[in-house]
Amino acid sequence: MMLNNKNVILGVTGGIAAYKALELIRLLKKEGSNVFPVMTDCAAEFVTPLSLSTLACNPVARDMFAESPGAGISHIELAEKADIVVVAPITANTIGKVACGIADNLLTTIIMATQVPKVFAPAMNSNMYENRLVRANVEKLKALGYLFVEPEEGELACGWEGKGRLANVSDIVEAIKEALSKKDLLGEKVLVTAGATREPIDPVRFVSNASSGKMGYAIARAAKRRGAEVALVSGPSYLPAPPGITLVKVESAEEMREAAIKYFERSTVVIMAAAVSDFKPKKSYPKKVKKGEVLTIELERTPDILKEMGSVKKGQLLVGFALETDNLVENARQKLRDKNLDMVIANPPLGLNSEFNEVTIIDSSGKTESLPPIAKDELA
Repeated sequence: MMLNNKNVILGVTGGIAAYKALELIRLLKKEGSNVFPVMTDCAAEFVTPLSLSTLACNPVARDMFAESPGAGISHIELAEKADIVVVAPITANTIGKVACGIADNLLTTIIMATQVPKVFAPAMNSNMYENRLVRANVEKLKALGYLFVEPEEGELACGWEGKGRLANVSDIVEAIKEALSKKDLLGEKVLVTAGATREPIDPVRFVSNASSGKMGYAIARAAKRRGAEVALVSGPSYLPAPPGITLVKVESAEEMREAAIKYFERSTVVIMAAAVSDFKPKKSYPKKVKKGEVLTIELERTPDILKEMGSVKKGQLLVGFALETDNLVENARQKLRDKNLDMVIANPPLGLNSEFNEVTIIDSSGKTESLPPIAKDELA
């Protein structure tokens, strides 16, 4: 887990969204992080220090001049132990202070005193967020390397509709992972396919499989964290769209083929993690077939997207998945050869609709590596 044992300084400033910092702490602790909350005085008007310290299992720092246990300088000690500084929510006031180099409270002083990555998640009234001075401050900080998690659009606490709601806390956690990741895939254009396809029998029934798309979505997030430009072509899925990634939603195998081929030529890495239906009904009924009717479904093959890519690839690294119930490695090797792949990921049905997968990785040189059951995020 990439956040395990990471020291996260979590700044909380004075906005109604301050209560969401509690959920953020819970998720960070679940990832194994050590969370050290730092509150401004205004933040304490919206959420209690006791709530934050109880969830973080660490005291809340608020006082600029509080004595530290080791007789050191509190803001320097916190700055030195930090692996990352996260401020969620961050107000227009604190954004402005940081952009101008003002350090007049404990949080802004810690921000100035550390060289670690910094992630800011703004939350405020939409007119405030769109104010030219705020926008200029945000752009200035982005140019200096600060990472911003854009607020969402929706109903605000003031009753307005607009952009200003704190980003989903899971997106903030993803931004923290991205900030701490090596950018060794900068310049790469990665295409990932994910999920199952659906081949219609009639308007309400279809042929499909149990793939959830979790493996492909995890791969797309991992590539984005490491600096790649990512396009994700996904069959129907309940998974949220990964932030900062081009998401193309499709239904059928033919639709997936069209979308994947569109991005294939411009990609340098192609990872086909989707579970494309191998067969589709030869005839699709325009109206729902009634229960009392006798129904015989004749099937025909869907397009073999992976084989088509393997036959026309020009320098792309092409990776396929092989889900097998028997002769796992042998069948995967055959797929590697037949479809001209650079790598194949062989996995049993264990990975279907699961948070875990168990794979054997085989490359075109014959090298093989088997991994035990592992979380899909870590595998990605």
